[in-house]
Amino acid sequence: MMGGRILRGGMRLVAGLYRATGGRSSGSALLLTTVGARSGEERVASVRRFDDGDGRWLVVGSAGGAAKHPAWIYNLARNPDKVSVDIGRDRYQVTPELLRGDERATAWKRIVREAPQFGGYLEQTDREIPVVRLTRTS
Repeated sequence: MMGGRILRGGMRLVAGLYRATGGRSSGSALLLTTVGARSGEERVASVRRFDDGDGRWLVVGSAGGAAKHPAWIYNLARNPDKVSVDIGRDRYQVTPELLRGDERATAWKRIVREAPQFGGYLEQTDREIPVVRLTRTS
């Protein structure tokens, strides 16, 4: 995996392109903005989204099947009240919820059906890959 500075620099470029094109360059991705668990600084990640009803989206902490969760999972856990998403040209404050048990299993099946590459990540890691529901707040 790339180092933190390189990854953050690349993500700034991705986020800039996403915002400049209103998300048209990123298909079914969203920009997830969190506050760093250790740094306290704003962080942005481009993440595949799965629509889950009006004002709700699922995101997957796959990190491409890496041994560790992506940093944004820890950021959500530490600062759940400081999370927003950009979808197209719109920005929404959201509340994250880590799915567990049957709810996670059902969501995972749907995710793999819609994006089969996620199923392959299970073969690359021993960890349970987190599935998070982001719900738009008022």
